[in-house]
Amino acid sequence: MAGQTLGDVARSLDIPVPRDLKRDKGWQGQLIELYLGASASTQAQPDFVELGVELKTLPLDCTGRPKESTYVCTVPLDNTHQLSWQQSWLRNKLSHVLWVPIEADPAIPLAKRTIGNAILWQPTPEQEQALRQDWEELMDMVCLGQLEKISAHHGKYLQIRPKAANARALCPATDKDGNRIMTLPRGFYLRTSFTRQILEAHYAQS
Repeated sequence: MAGQTLGDVARSLDIPVPRDLKRDKGWQGQLIELYLGASASTQAQPDFVELGVELKTLPLDCTGRPKESTYVCTVPLDNTHQLSWQQSWLRNKLSHVLWVPIEADPAIPLAKRTIGNAILWQPTPEQEQALRQDWEELMDMVCLGQLEKISAHHGKYLQIRPKAANARALCPATDKDGNRIMTLPRGFYLRTSFTRQILEAHYAQS
C-alpha cells in the first residue's frame, strides 16, 4: 500500500473519493480499514481482532510532522469507579498499533495524497507509564464529576475533548454531587507531541 495514493486505493475498492474531509472526516481511516480487512468496527477491541492490532491513520503536514491530534476511543462517563488502567479500552486500543502515515497538505488534492510506510508499534514501558499517568489523572476528574473542568490543556500526551456529531447527541454521566446528568460524549486523543515521538523513533531506526 505504501507509495499508492488514496485515489489508487479507492479505485481498487470502487469507492468514490469525497471532495474534501470537511463532511467525511473519518473517510481515510475507513478506506484503509476496508482495504486491509479490519474487522472490529466500533467495538471495544482492536481493529484487527485476530491479531490484536489497532489501525490508526496519521495525517502529516508538508514537513512530515503529525498535523493533528489522534482520536483513540470514547471516554467512559458512566459506572467508572471500578475501572482500572489494565482493563481500560484505551490501553487495549494502544497496546499494538499499525500507524499509517498519509499526506495531509491541503495543497494536495485528496485523491492524490500519498500513503507512507506503515509503522507497527508497541509502547515502550516509559510511554505506557506516561499514558497511564495521564489516563489516571483524567479519569479521576471524570469520577469526581469534574468533567466540565477538563480542558485540552490537561494531560501531557493524552487529552479529553468533546466528540459528538451535534449538541443533541448526549450521554449519561455523573456530576460533582453524584447526580445523574446528560452531557456531550468525550473522546481520548493523543497529542501530536506523542505521535511525533513514534515517527522520529521509527525514522531513527530506518
